[in-house]
Amino acid sequence: MAEHFLLGINYWPRRSAMYAWKRFDLGEWREDFMRIKALGLDVVRFFLLWETFAPEADAMDPHALRRFDAVMDAAAGAGLRAMPTLFCGHMSGVNWLPSWALDDTTPHGRFRTITNGRSAAYGIGDFYTGEKLLRAQTLFARKIGDRVRQHPAMYLWDLGNEFSNLREPKRPGDAASWSALLTETLREASGFGCTGGLHGEDFERDRGIRPSSIAKPWTIGTMHGYSVYSAWSRGKLDANVVPFLLQLQASFTGKPTLFSEFGNPTCPQGHSSIGTMACLNEEEMCAYARAVLDRLHARGALGAFWWCWADYDPALSILPPFDDAPHELTFGIVRGDGSEKPIAQTLAQFARENRTVVPAPPPIAEEGAYYDSLPQGISELYRDYCDNYA
Repeated sequence: MAEHFLLGINYWPRRSAMYAWKRFDLGEWREDFMRIKALGLDVVRFFLLWETFAPEADAMDPHALRRFDAVMDAAAGAGLRAMPTLFCGHMSGVNWLPSWALDDTTPHGRFRTITNGRSAAYGIGDFYTGEKLLRAQTLFARKIGDRVRQHPAMYLWDLGNEFSNLREPKRPGDAASWSALLTETLREASGFGCTGGLHGEDFERDRGIRPSSIAKPWTIGTMHGYSVYSAWSRGKLDANVVPFLLQLQASFTGKPTLFSEFGNPTCPQGHSSIGTMACLNEEEMCAYARAVLDRLHARGALGAFWWCWADYDPALSILPPFDDAPHELTFGIVRGDGSEKPIAQTLAQFARENRTVVPAPPPIAEEGAYYDSLPQGISELYRDYCDNYA
């Protein structure tokens, strides 16, 4: 039997966003999961905020673990599968980190560090090779993995959300060893395999990661990408950006690949941007989503997950990450008041088509030559790609 093309959603609750584990409202999670299932979606990807789950390097928080159990059971109760994402970590333009993970010789760099509700001057230590950080991640993986053995909702683990935005590895071998250690730990503890959240910037310059080696122990490859964040795209409505990134990842890993984040922010009525960030109106969003989904399916994707479930409550706009990135408030398929946007029904219609996965096309690039060509190589390859895939 042909494999079902998975349609999924990335999830934070609209009332609490990244503060959800502290302001935990299980009723909201349950209600949202039932609505997600009613739209015909298959998988919910959610995020375990590192400092909440591991307030100390050698200890997990028992309240957070029980809340995780309840969320997994809520997914099962709704008939959804779950992709928990660990070590978060980078999220919506902020690096959310436990204080014990910071390195006082490493400035925070491009992304703010938030720890214990405050901005910190430092970034994370080398979590790919540092003994303390590896030991802490392994403990996290064992403790959380053991809680889902034979759980009916479990799909796959995600080793991190765009983790190269936390810190880039010094060399590809460091990233590969990190991936192998944690994948094996999670597999032994839970019985389930892994993937990892690579993203478009990992293909725009050499960030010390090679998809072929980091993904070697993973069950599947995954990829994230956005037309509004890609300087080499042909514009905010460019529906080829996402499938291009999919095919790069599949070419380099040789694995079936899931596109686990795509979407765009929604414009306020009558506007074409939010600050300096391009956005789409609600009608454009529907056309964009449909065009991208059709292309992903045609080019062999295992599925696609929209970013994200909800626009967030405007009361959150004064808090990180939204105080510096207001566009992050409006990626949802439901509005801040909970009402559906038209994009929700676009996804539901696609889900009703019940598509199956088709064979992937041949590789579009060779990994070594591709990384040697950067940074200009991605723009050149993308022009050629668009000539071949209108």
